[in-house]
Amino acid sequence: MQKFGIGQPVPRTEDARLLTGRGRYTDDVSLPGQTYAVFVRSPHAHADIRGIDADAAREAPGVLAVFTVADLDADGLGPIPCQFALKSRDGSPYKTTPRPALARGRVRHVGDPVAVVVAETLNQARDAAELVMVDYDDLPSVTGTAEALEPGRPLVWDDAPDNLCFDWEAGDEAAVKEAFAKADHVVTLDLINNRVVANPMEGRACLGAVEADSGRLLLYVSSQGVHGMQKQLAKEIFHLPEKDFHVVTTDVGGGFGMKLFMYPEYVVTLFAARRLNRPVKWTADRMEGFVSDDHGRDHVTRSELALDKDGHFLALRVSTIANLGAYLSNYGPFIPTEAGTAMLVGSYRTPALYAHVRGVFTNTQPVDAYRGAGRPEAAYVVERTIDHAARTLGLDPAELRRRNFIPPDAMPYATPLGQTYDSGDFRQNLEDALVMADVAGFPARRAEAKARGKLRGYGISTYIEACSGGGPEQATVEILKDGRAILMIGTQSNGQGHETAYKQILADRLGLSPDDVEVVQGDTDRVSWGSGTGGSRSVPVGGAALAESAKRIVEKGTELAAEMLEAAAVDVEFKDGAYAIVGTDRSVSLKQVAEKAAGIGTVAFSERARWTPPASTFPNGCHVCEVEVDPDTGMVEVVRYSVVDDFGVVINPLLVKGQVHGGVVQGIGQALHERVVFDPDSGQLLSGSFTDYGLPRAGDVPFIEVKLNCVPSITNALGMKGAGEAGAIGAPPAVINALVDALSDLGVSTVDMPATPATLWELIQRHKTRAAAE
Repeated sequence: MQKFGIGQPVPRTEDARLLTGRGRYTDDVSLPGQTYAVFVRSPHAHADIRGIDADAAREAPGVLAVFTVADLDADGLGPIPCQFALKSRDGSPYKTTPRPALARGRVRHVGDPVAVVVAETLNQARDAAELVMVDYDDLPSVTGTAEALEPGRPLVWDDAPDNLCFDWEAGDEAAVKEAFAKADHVVTLDLINNRVVANPMEGRACLGAVEADSGRLLLYVSSQGVHGMQKQLAKEIFHLPEKDFHVVTTDVGGGFGMKLFMYPEYVVTLFAARRLNRPVKWTADRMEGFVSDDHGRDHVTRSELALDKDGHFLALRVSTIANLGAYLSNYGPFIPTEAGTAMLVGSYRTPALYAHVRGVFTNTQPVDAYRGAGRPEAAYVVERTIDHAARTLGLDPAELRRRNFIPPDAMPYATPLGQTYDSGDFRQNLEDALVMADVAGFPARRAEAKARGKLRGYGISTYIEACSGGGPEQATVEILKDGRAILMIGTQSNGQGHETAYKQILADRLGLSPDDVEVVQGDTDRVSWGSGTGGSRSVPVGGAALAESAKRIVEKGTELAAEMLEAAAVDVEFKDGAYAIVGTDRSVSLKQVAEKAAGIGTVAFSERARWTPPASTFPNGCHVCEVEVDPDTGMVEVVRYSVVDDFGVVINPLLVKGQVHGGVVQGIGQALHERVVFDPDSGQLLSGSFTDYGLPRAGDVPFIEVKLNCVPSITNALGMKGAGEAGAIGAPPAVINALVDALSDLGVSTVDMPATPATLWELIQRHKTRAAAE
């Protein structure tokens, strides 16, 4: 095996560049004659715009222009589209929301952009933005998820009665009703999946310009895929050919789904650049990100599980209200419906399932994909419900799971909600995780904690997700005359380590040194096509396309190598970067063949492959979390965390474990720290900065132990399963299950996220008071 090949735990090759300040992020890009944009944003959650007076701003020093929606309309710009079509269960279409890049006539959430000021310097633009006077007629607002459907609540859209966007269902409602009717046990659990903000280290940024030589519109943007941006700008918004847009993404400092989408600022900076024939840059500050980035999660759910007398699952019924915000983001309706609902099956043999999802509008930021995109929400419902059932029935939570797991010999397994699991050993994951977490020694640790006045508990969650499926990915590999390679691929790294993983595949297939490989992403001129990064698909799908391109290069070089070796092509094999006559020591290297093939040119071979996965992959695993609670303060310490994951064939264990660690930390963040809070009367965002919005810190997270149980996928060309989102899927239910276990002696049966010290302290005191009264 190559030292840098598939399966090797090699350090990331891009880190030296990024950690020594040689990365190039969007805000690092500057162009000659560059100007700066500052947006005037609504301070109201809901208001009519009676007028905009920008005269003073236009006269301010350095100001080049102030634009409103009237200017966009004059140029014929279209609204930002929702990319996903959905029908309600009665067959009617969902309610669409026209979303101009600047508000037209009415604002619908705090931070809604109303106008933009463009000036020579950033400070001049900021000062002038303060001079734009907007006459608002304040309207009542609604921000609560379940509250939005209550009769008499303010309407976000006049033509969306009861703020309902869609009323959708999946599964067999009749079979579920029948199963519940004959069940020996029925348990019900109400759940809140709290709204979160992605908060990547690098916020959103863009730089629009007009290319001097071609007249094309150029957009530098921090994104998760340039080709999707190019298509939307061309087809849906500016109504121009795609060739008229050049979209570039440089290094990206985190995305977590949030940077997949089209945003108003990208449209407006391009529009302004075209109007002024000057580059226009916009970079969000952190507080601006809170009010302008798409948010994640925000579900209110009731889950009901029917079981027989032996604890076998008969049916699961789930009803969810999903907050979509004021406007439909690119994939907003997809996330709580088709993206996540199919995974309500979890790792279990549940014969009948029914899901009912209602999407609602509120006067809040749009909600779209956030790490896991629907699958964490589904796993939270399943794993919290199973734990609740186990406690209600007096069973060990691990034992209840054992009784209901889908066994390995049932694979491939067709689920009641339309997925076909191809591989996995769910019970083995559980058993290994329990050993890693030393659950056998937990009673002693709990007793020791109790002696110190602390409450200790542990929680289990298993998970399975569908990812790395969907559309194709394309990879082009060029071998240069000197033997170096250039890979051009349509995915976009935003911190995952794509460069390293792709180089490892080329090292494995072509015997190349990582120093001899250049990876090109994020440029619609250099990369002809791509689907972007999302859904844990980049390396499983892009890597499969890359492997096929490499295979074609080997095949193309075989004839020439045979000629150079004076042998028949059928007698020549390729291994470790060289062609050799089978059974001899006579060989020529790929570099020698490339030099011969290139002749007087620079490119010896260029092969392009596009690979479409036949189905999703299904990574799965088990998390065990152990916590300790101080009943006097409500403070929680995560003292131990163990994970067993099945990602199929692993390209690089270091990269994979890094992804698991990051996902677990984000899951701990949602479970214990993060929550978007709106004032229920004014609609103001009360958690609009890190002063009021909690994120996990290093001291909040223990060492996370990870073990890999690798069962190769049969639906992926490399045997891989996606790994990027798994940690964030398994962690929230594991943490909350551990908290319920810790507080169970007080009579606590459920805890909502985020379990902050204040909420836990109140919960503890309430149960202590109730116990004393009894």
